[in-house]
Amino acid sequence: MSESWLIDELTHAGPEHLTSDFVAGYDRKQGFDPTDDLAVLRAHGVSKSSTLVDLGAGTGRFALAAAAQVGRVVAVDVSPAMLGCLRSRARDAGLTNLECVQAGFLTYDHSGPPVDAVYTRNALHHLPDFWKALALVRIARILRPGGLLRLHDLIYDFQPDDAESAIGRWLDSGVDDPVSGYTRAEYAEHVRTEHSTFRWLLEPMLAAAGFDVLSVEYRRSVYGAYTCIKR
Repeated sequence: MSESWLIDELTHAGPEHLTSDFVAGYDRKQGFDPTDDLAVLRAHGVSKSSTLVDLGAGTGRFALAAAAQVGRVVAVDVSPAMLGCLRSRARDAGLTNLECVQAGFLTYDHSGPPVDAVYTRNALHHLPDFWKALALVRIARILRPGGLLRLHDLIYDFQPDDAESAIGRWLDSGVDDPVSGYTRAEYAEHVRTEHSTFRWLLEPMLAAAGFDVLSVEYRRSVYGAYTCIKR
């Protein structure tokens, strides 16, 4: 894409993702277990002979777990601080099949044949909708036909008229201690400054990019998980 109109994904990721202090507490606040997602991938044929790209890999909790089950894992993130943590963890684990690439949805250029699976969690919402649509097209381009996309994100599963009550319920679920999880204030900041979209906008983007949705799960009307196959 032309650099003259390409957005800066590093800036859109937010300054907190660039600091070592934030990275140190990231996994604890996320409370993320990759087991279920790995099971989904295995159920759709992802194996030791497969290649998987993790876009927005963060500190690598999923990528590191996937590397034990997948032949080649490429972990992509725009944040040098995140990638520094991921590289250190991969080195400590002695992993030789995990590559780290500093790039974003709009700048990652895949090396090698089309991949079997793409995974992305809580990263696409950093992009406004125009750029989300382009990012999904770029994801489809690096996948082989029949390849799998597993997408997690903060996505709004309600209508605009219901936004006040739905967002209010989400904010009420925030914890008191910011060390142990996300607070009401942090959720409110997400709504104000991030680019989470409506489900009824995201799903046509997936279709336009060439994906069929195999399954969808939602929690609290704000957390969506999609398993998609490239047509």
